[in-house]
Amino acid sequence: MKEITILGSTGSIGVNTLDVISRHQDKFNVKALTANTSLDVFVTQCLQYKPEYAVMADEESASKLEEKLKKKSPDTSVLAGIDGLVKVAELNTVDYVMAAIVGAAGLLPTLAAAKAGKRVLLANKEALVMSGKLFMNTIAESDAELIPIDSEHNAIFQCIANTSNQGSNTIRSIMLTASGGPFLNTPINELPLKTPEQACKHPKWKMGRKISVDSATMMNKGLEVIEASWLFNIEPDLIDIVIHPQSIIHSLVEHKDGSVLAQLGNPDMRIPISFGLAWPERIETDVQRLDLFDIAQFDFRKPENDRFPCLKLARKAIKQGGTSSAILNAANEVAVNEFLNKKIMFTDIPKVIESVMNDVTHNNADSLDTILGDDSLARKRAIETIRNMGA
Repeated sequence: MKEITILGSTGSIGVNTLDVISRHQDKFNVKALTANTSLDVFVTQCLQYKPEYAVMADEESASKLEEKLKKKSPDTSVLAGIDGLVKVAELNTVDYVMAAIVGAAGLLPTLAAAKAGKRVLLANKEALVMSGKLFMNTIAESDAELIPIDSEHNAIFQCIANTSNQGSNTIRSIMLTASGGPFLNTPINELPLKTPEQACKHPKWKMGRKISVDSATMMNKGLEVIEASWLFNIEPDLIDIVIHPQSIIHSLVEHKDGSVLAQLGNPDMRIPISFGLAWPERIETDVQRLDLFDIAQFDFRKPENDRFPCLKLARKAIKQGGTSSAILNAANEVAVNEFLNKKIMFTDIPKVIESVMNDVTHNNADSLDTILGDDSLARKRAIETIRNMGA
C-alpha cells in the first residue's frame, strides 16, 4: 500500500488522481490533500477520503475547513499556508507526492518532496521552469524518483523508459505535440477581441483556467520545451513543437538508430496519472479505448510565429539561461491572471512578458533565494507594465 500526498487536489489533475486511486484502493491510500481556496470541493474530498492531513494554502479558508471537519472528520488534521504544504510533501510516511499545484506556488512543496526522496509525480511544470538545475540536482542527491505527468513529457518518458540503461543518451530529437488550442484557426486580426471564456474552451482537454489560457497562447509549449530539456538532458534546439489537433499522439521521440517512437491515447489525464502511480507496472483505468478507425486521420503542422509569439519568448529565455525562465514564468502568470480578470486583451499577454524580460536582469539560477527574488521582481514589473498600458 503506497501512501500519497496530492498537492492541489481540487484541480483537474488532483481530481483525476483521486479517480484513479478510487479504482485501486488496495494499492494506494490518500495520506494528505491540499487546496488553495476551493473550500466546498475540498470539504467533499476530505469527507470522502478522510486524509490524515488537509492543507489549505489560504489561511482563512483553512479556518473554515477546520470548522466544517471538526465533527464529520475529527481525525483529519488541518494545516495552513506554505509550511503546511511543505510538511505534507515531506512526511516520512508518504511514498508518492502528486505535485499538481498550478504555477510558482507549487515550487517549494515540490522541491521539499524531492529533498525528502519521494517519488515525485510532476504535474507542476513551473518547478523545472523556474529551478531546473537546482531541482534536478536535488532529485539526484536525494535519490528521489521523478516521473513527469504532463501528457507530453509522460509520453516521452514512456518512449525511453525501456531503452536499456542509456536513457536519454539514445535520443536524437524530441517532438512535443500541441493541440493548437481554441484559436488555432482564428484569423490573427480577431485575436485581440477574444474573451477569457473563449480562451478557456479547450477543444480537447478539460483543464483549469490558467492552463487553458497558456494553451491558447501556446506558452504551455514554451514552458514544456524548458521542462523537457531538463527532464531528459537534451539541448532545447533538439526539441521541436508539432501541432496535432487530434491530441492523440502525445509526443514523439526520434532515436539515434532512426526509430521514431510515439505514445498514443485518448486525451484523458488518467492515462499518465495511472502510469506514474503504478510504474513500472500498468493498472486499469476507465479511460475510453482508442479507436483509430473513428479518428480516421492525423494532422500535423508547424506553429505560426505571428499567431503564437509566446513560443519565441520561451526560446529566448532558454538561450539566456539563469533566471530568465523564472522571469518569463512570473510575467506570464501575472499577465494571464489580468487577462482572466478582463484587465488586458488576449494579445497583450506576450507584450507584457516581452517587456518584463527586457526590463528585469536575469541572474545565475544557483540558489532558491535568487530564483524567488527574480520571480518577485518580475511580478512587480509585470503589474507596473499593465498599469502603464492602461494609463
